[in-house]
Amino acid sequence: MLILPAIDILEGKCVRLTQGDYAQKTEYSDDPVAVAKGFADAGAQWIHIVDLDGAKAGCPVNLTVVERIAKETPAKIELGGGIRSLESARQILKSGIARVIFGTRIATDLEFVEHAFGELGNAAIAGVDARDGIVKVSGWTEGEDIELYAFLHQLDGLGVARFIVTDIATDGAMQGPNLSMLKRVCETVAGKVIASGGVSSVEDLRAIDGLRLPNLEGAIVGKAIYEGRIDLPNALQELGHQAL
Repeated sequence: MLILPAIDILEGKCVRLTQGDYAQKTEYSDDPVAVAKGFADAGAQWIHIVDLDGAKAGCPVNLTVVERIAKETPAKIELGGGIRSLESARQILKSGIARVIFGTRIATDLEFVEHAFGELGNAAIAGVDARDGIVKVSGWTEGEDIELYAFLHQLDGLGVARFIVTDIATDGAMQGPNLSMLKRVCETVAGKVIASGGVSSVEDLRAIDGLRLPNLEGAIVGKAIYEGRIDLPNALQELGHQAL
C-alpha cells in the first residue's frame, strides 16, 4: 500500500486542520521544506501537499514553497488546493510537481473533467471531499448538494483514473478512517483510490490494507505522524509497498 505523508500549508507554515475547519488549526512547523525532507529521509516516495490558502483563494498561493520541496527532495509531489484551470495545472506540472489534484472545478464543470483528465492522464487526480455523503468544495467551506457516489460514478465514466476521497468528518479527528465509506467508494469506481481522513495509528493503516480492495492504492497520513502516533519509517517498512 502506498503511504503518503501529508503537508498542509497555510500562510507558509505546516499546519493540520480538524475536520477541515480553518479555525481549528494546529501549527507544527514554519518550514514545510524541512518537514518534507524529513518525510523523504524516512523513505516516503510520495508526499501529498495541500495549499490551504490556495483552496480558499481559488488559485495556488504557496507554489514557491512547493516547488522548493519538489526540487530539494527526491520524493514525488502531488499538489492540491486552488488548481482550477488547465493552464494552471500545466504550469505546476512543468515546475517539477508530479501530480495535480482538481477539486472544486470538477464539481461544477464535468466538461472540464473530460478535457483535463483526457489531456493530463495519470498526472491528474480527482479530489473529492464529502461530509454525510454530500460533496464539499472551496476548502470544504461550501456544499454543492452533490451526492457523493453518484458524482464518483460520473467522474469514473469520464475517464478519471485516480481519486483521493476524503471523509471530512474523520479528517484530523484521530478516531480512525471510515472503512465502510472507503469500501463503497472502491466499489463505485474502476480507477485507483487513495484514502484520506482519520488515520490515527498503524492499526488503522493495517485495517485499510486489510480491505484487500484491488483498486485501493494507498492512504494519506497527516496528523498521526505529527502527533507521534505513527512512526513513519516503521510504517513504510511494514506496509509501504510504494507505487508510481
